[in-house]
Amino acid sequence: MKKLEEYVRSIPDFPEPGIIFRDITTILQSPEGLHMAVDQLVEAIGDLDYDVVVGPESRGFIFGVPVAYVMKKGFVPVRKKGKLPCETVSVEYDLEYGSAEIEMHKDAIKPGQKVVIVDDLIATGGTTEAIIKLVEGLGGQVVKVCFVMELGGLEGRKRLSGYDVASLITYAGK
Repeated sequence: MKKLEEYVRSIPDFPEPGIIFRDITTILQSPEGLHMAVDQLVEAIGDLDYDVVVGPESRGFIFGVPVAYVMKKGFVPVRKKGKLPCETVSVEYDLEYGSAEIEMHKDAIKPGQKVVIVDDLIATGGTTEAIIKLVEGLGGQVVKVCFVMELGGLEGRKRLSGYDVASLITYAGK
């Protein structure tokens, strides 16, 4: 049986020389790879007590929705500013070259709700840190954060210290 990391395509020197891009589309294209990724995310959450799964667009949707479905939980989307139709809360955060703003519906998280965040990748941890601020700003409690892949060399876990973080695959570099 193949390991999940065997479904990831590695593309050297993209987007710039010295970088190895880890492409998840090959996980998604394979019925076995996709099934394995979702099953392993569900297993990483285990029998944890939580109410809802939160995931950022777009790849957090890809992995978060099937996890929520399997676990019989709701799913809350986090989107780029201006994409949600009802009243929202937002947070701005820094990117490598500039900044971005994400938002969720103001009524998406109820005070006291326990939240699991699911995404495809943790690099620097900035997006996830911003999602945590949104969840906690609405009174939710983040009980676990799960990723398909982690780029350990970018030390994103440091930004998320104090939270329970799980990654299915960890690459040592950037």
